[in-house]
Amino acid sequence: LLFCCGIRKDSRKLKGESSGEKRTAFEIFQFLLLMVFQGCNLYRYLGSKKQDIACSKSTYHRFLSNEHYNWRRFITLLAAKVTVFFDTLTKRSRFKALVLDDSVIGRKRSKAVELLAFVFDHVIGKSVRGFNLLTLGWTDGFSFIPVAFNMLSSAKQEKRFKEINSKIDRRTNGYKARVSATMHKPDAAITMIQEALAAGIPAQYILMDTWFTNEPFIKRILGCGLDVIGMLKNSRQMYHFNGGLYNLDSLAAYFARMNTPGDILGSVLVRTKKEHIPVKLVFVRNRNNRGEYIVLLSTDCSLSDEEAIRRYGYRWSIECCFKVCKSLLKLGREFQPVNYDTTVSSTALVFTRFIILEWIRRKNSDYHSLGEIFFLCYDDVRDIELSDALDKLVSIIVDGLANGTVQMDESVRGEILNWYASQPNFVQLLCGKQLADAGLLASTMHGDSKMSTVA
Repeated sequence: LLFCCGIRKDSRKLKGESSGEKRTAFEIFQFLLLMVFQGCNLYRYLGSKKQDIACSKSTYHRFLSNEHYNWRRFITLLAAKVTVFFDTLTKRSRFKALVLDDSVIGRKRSKAVELLAFVFDHVIGKSVRGFNLLTLGWTDGFSFIPVAFNMLSSAKQEKRFKEINSKIDRRTNGYKARVSATMHKPDAAITMIQEALAAGIPAQYILMDTWFTNEPFIKRILGCGLDVIGMLKNSRQMYHFNGGLYNLDSLAAYFARMNTPGDILGSVLVRTKKEHIPVKLVFVRNRNNRGEYIVLLSTDCSLSDEEAIRRYGYRWSIECCFKVCKSLLKLGREFQPVNYDTTVSSTALVFTRFIILEWIRRKNSDYHSLGEIFFLCYDDVRDIELSDALDKLVSIIVDGLANGTVQMDESVRGEILNWYASQPNFVQLLCGKQLADAGLLASTMHGDSKMSTVA
């Protein structure tokens, strides 16, 4: 995959190394990939006793800042292989969806970073210096895999501190990544979705939060062949219902008059204002404040209210991914680069770590058979012969009669004899001696000529 994405060692860029420091691109990538699990950063590692087995610091920095490497495509191809394999572990009808969300990567003390801009952080409610990491992930309800990302700057030039480096060749992947970083967020999201679907990642839905769930963006996603499940904010969006236009407050007041018990107030089928897209709105009561409500939108109107809520709950997996990447895998903290290429490559390293950890978790916790061992055990279990089974069964009855644990009256004795007489000859030969020893046949030999012949 690294080779397909142009990530291979360039001898011209890495010339000047001694013969003992020669490393392939995969070896350098593997070293950087495992660095977070060593308990130290690159600077501390190169200053420790292990520095003899590593390359020089400039080698790793040149590897990360190479503008010819396509790191975003590498993540998509790697995620495609993993998600296709995960898809084979479950049935075809299982729910699989893409999840779209963004997270701010702050660079508060930076000034000369390429494409650094003011981005709005919804957590603290104000703009900060940094990048907006737009991420597209895949989930089947058990695993989450990041499949594409875009380290967005601001689309407005007045909010950017530094523009694209003029020395970058416009034919390289690095320049294309810089151009996509200045796109508007909806345009960048649609591009990522199309690339993920083109790579063969299986999905039927896309899950979004309130920022993305609007009529123009929903129309563009439907054009990609995906259904939308998203949360709506209490805005001025209007919907066609019963021949009129209503906002969310008006529709919620209708359910409030119904005084519906439980957490789900109800659902209603409406159409969007301009494009007349049929959608289903599900109103859910806020448990923290009974007077408030949450509205979920689904373009798949055949889903029940409970199923729409359950499937939207899978969107929370991308929030867990952001938390793990920032807290444990050093997203945005491992390197503090100035050029944009290192910003992208370091993010790709973190997402690769997360994909590998998710692969290990799925392999260790998913239920699966033991292959050939299963069939060997299966043969051992069903290898018991019919003769042995009948012999054991009759022995239990005979032993019970001998020690008095089994009481035999005439009705039971007659049923056993009738069963014995209806069996084929080889069964009678197997069981006849034991029944005779137990006295079951002797009692009827004088009164029944048929049983005497059988005996």
